Amino acid sequence: MQRILIVEDEKAISGVLQSILSDELPDYEFAIAEDGLEGYKLIEKEDFALVVSDIKMPKLSGTELLKQALQIKPDTTFVMISGHADIDTAVACLKEGAYDFISKPIDINRLIISVKNALDKRILQKTNQVLNVENSTLKKKVNKKYQMIGQSPALKKIQDMIEKVATSDARVLITGPNGAGKELVAHAIHSQSDRSKGPMIEVNCAAIPSELIESELFGHVKGSFTGAIKDKQGKFELAHNGTIFLDEIGDMSLIAQAKVLRALQESKVSPVGSDKEIRVDVRVLAATNKNMQKEIAEGKFREDLYHRLSVIEIYVPPLDERKEDIKLLVEHFSKIISDEHGTAKKEFDEKAIKALENFSWTGNIRELRNVIERLIILGSNPVSAEDVASFVRK
Repeated sequence: MQRILIVEDEKAISGVLQSILSDELPDYEFAIAEDGLEGYKLIEKEDFALVVSDIKMPKLSGTELLKQALQIKPDTTFVMISGHADIDTAVACLKEGAYDFISKPIDINRLIISVKNALDKRILQKTNQVLNVENSTLKKKVNKKYQMIGQSPALKKIQDMIEKVATSDARVLITGPNGAGKELVAHAIHSQSDRSKGPMIEVNCAAIPSELIESELFGHVKGSFTGAIKDKQGKFELAHNGTIFLDEIGDMSLIAQAKVLRALQESKVSPVGSDKEIRVDVRVLAATNKNMQKEIAEGKFREDLYHRLSVIEIYVPPLDERKEDIKLLVEHFSKIISDEHGTAKKEFDEKAIKALENFSWTGNIRELRNVIERLIILGSNPVSAEDVASFVRK
């Protein structure tokens, strides 16, 4: 049970305070200190939910207690009380970090309200601290999931480009075959940008039916079409102050392309079925596995939108063009997959690595990961070239 400390040199007053507050706060226990020095020693040993302290006391005044206690326990919440104080004293206490100041004779209702508000504020602060830790842990897990593994010249070139463009707000078009790691590039740009504290919203344009893509991107209002049973925010609005990643942009319909172009030009979106315009502050990253010049020539993609999206273009080569990264990728995926399965990490001997390097990886890194998982499940330890020959069909 959490405790509240009352620091008061007059026993009659401390007794009354404890009696009043214990009736209002049955979930808290109380401790009493008869002077500031005793109060300080108790604060050194224990984290109190709240300290209610008089100002004029022997050995150590309330103002000195406040200063010294906040040096060692900066999260401690203080409510100060005094019958010998003026406005300057009250202001000084608040500047030093006290939550509130109450003059004697004490207004009981005000005291109760102040104490309850102070405790509520502390609970909120503690909750925020927990959420911040959880959020930080989650971000580390996400960043680990989207790590770019390898030391090839091609990968180093990509990483150098990411470092240069991340801190700007320039739009980036990421090109390359499926499974090569375009999504990793997008996440790296976002995580290294000034928008990293904001959301990163991903949209797979190929996975959404063309008749629903506008609703997904820009939202809709209730009744705007069959099935629109309530208002819905679009991905652009959800990505406000962050990043939106338009994956497989080459599969977007021409109608949706026109709407995206307008959103990029004006930084505004209009939900389907609404005349309302919503201003959005969003950085746009896009990716495609298609030859965009060919798509433009065939009338399947707007040239003006292409030029809007490709201020910077980053090409992610297929795995076959950076096979020197396979050894590090095998090590990386072996650890991740073993952790997922709850088993000891399997090693891959050098001949197994060489065998994997000799294959053509048409499915790129995604295919390699699947093969490694298969070998970890079915192969020996260490995984051998014979295991590769037995369980990998190429």
